[in-house]
Amino acid sequence: MSDIEKTEFQLPDGTRPGQGRPADAPVTPNRQLADGDVETTLRPRSLDEFIGQPKVRNQLDLVLTGARNRGVAPDHVLLSGPPGLGKTTMAMIIAQELGSSLRMTSGPALERAGDLAAMLSNLMDGDVLFIDEIHRMARPAEEMLYMAMEDFRIDVIVGKGPGATSIPLELAPFTLVAATTRSGMLTGPLRDRFGFTAQMEFYDTADLTRVVTRAARILGVTVDADAAAEIASRSRGTPRIANRLLRRVRDFAEVHGDGHIDIGSARAALVVFDVDSMGLDRIDRAVLDALIRGHGGGPVGLNTLAVAVGEEPATIEEVCEPYLVRAGMIARTGRGRVATVAAWRHLGLTPPEGTPGVEPGSLTG
Repeated sequence: MSDIEKTEFQLPDGTRPGQGRPADAPVTPNRQLADGDVETTLRPRSLDEFIGQPKVRNQLDLVLTGARNRGVAPDHVLLSGPPGLGKTTMAMIIAQELGSSLRMTSGPALERAGDLAAMLSNLMDGDVLFIDEIHRMARPAEEMLYMAMEDFRIDVIVGKGPGATSIPLELAPFTLVAATTRSGMLTGPLRDRFGFTAQMEFYDTADLTRVVTRAARILGVTVDADAAAEIASRSRGTPRIANRLLRRVRDFAEVHGDGHIDIGSARAALVVFDVDSMGLDRIDRAVLDALIRGHGGGPVGLNTLAVAVGEEPATIEEVCEPYLVRAGMIARTGRGRVATVAAWRHLGLTPPEGTPGVEPGSLTG
């Protein structure tokens, strides 16, 4: 049994998490920002404000400073890494540091070459164009982007059939900042046209604690240092998750207390929202439970595991597995997914011999 299942907290008012306030409690208007606006408010606006990613920040500072000194547009920038690590925020910072306008779009939105041509033709000198999930851009638009990135020019086809003509269109010098969660899906010609490529890494607990503390200050929430560290340690190395958990803990602290977040309220809130000590949520634990209790630890195929959990295979593979593999709880083999010793022990079970991470003979009395 995991710690989230066996731990109960009692609040100072005698209620337990999830009971809430009495039905006749007065409700006052919420004058704070909505959650959608909070996401924007919490974003840092300069490289100095950006927490973590020191290597990327130092390299990017050199690229931008060199371009400013020469009075030219910086080389095109490719940011790659898992979701939630700050790629979009970094694109906004690049535009801010250059004093330029930022135009934003996404790969799936560029279905035709004409979609990209319309956006490129509206760029002004020195603008920053941000394309999120660029690996999902349609091939015709990608091929048009090659010439735009290299020569700041595109060819617009007018007409159809034998009478079609190509009209060259000059573009204002711009900087393309692209983000991808799957750099391996980028074609070689596209990847080679970026002058600077940065790989965003997962955050450690110390940096995430700083992220939580900064966000709490912006939100006007008081949080103890150990509570901030507790939230950070359950955020899966991802600032976006850390900020989301902080907002949910804030809700809990306001409903069941005076709004101050201490270690007790942080832990109680995370129990309510099904986030355990390792940052695993309900689906993560369901995967481990199906793998271990349902199939003896594996190996189990992806489709079989998805049916056992009641989720789509893509959800298991793209949402759950990356963190479970990184946390050392699941191993991918040629025969299927296998639970490691860490997964068994996280569920409070003794792993059998042969489990990845168990030395032969170490479990015998």
